Amino acid sequence: MAGSFNKFICVGRLTRDPELRALSSGANVAKFTVAVDRRGRGANRENREADFFDVTAWDRLAETCNTYLKKGMLVLVEGRIQIRTYEDKDGVKRKAVDLIANDMQMLDRPSANAGDDGYRDDSYRAPAGGGGGAADDSVDDEIPF
Repeated sequence: MAGSFNKFICVGRLTRDPELRALSSGANVAKFTVAVDRRGRGANRENREADFFDVTAWDRLAETCNTYLKKGMLVLVEGRIQIRTYEDKDGVKRKAVDLIANDMQMLDRPSANAGDDGYRDDSYRAPAGGGGGAADDSVDDEIPF
């Protein structure tokens, strides 16, 4: 007998910077939207359409997304789909689809054109002096790409 399986994977660009909130329970939650282009068919690829996925990340992943993701960045998001029901202000029962991120990969570097180098956290920057030397050059020669 097969077990249950619930997974989504999308690759797209952020439509805005993530929004981080701290809940009263102490948990952090970040919300952001990923725009995923639909593949065009035939010769008419000019009229592209996109799907917009609202993603929620929790705790440490939420902090990472808030620190490093910026509007326009290409990301891969992996997670699960969660459906919840609620009543709107008129008392009508509604369903909402939430995409809960389990993992995120940045697929391009932050833009250097934004006035700063695109990073919000200095802990991942290289030292100002570059730290280059003969030893660093020999390591680069060994890298196969």
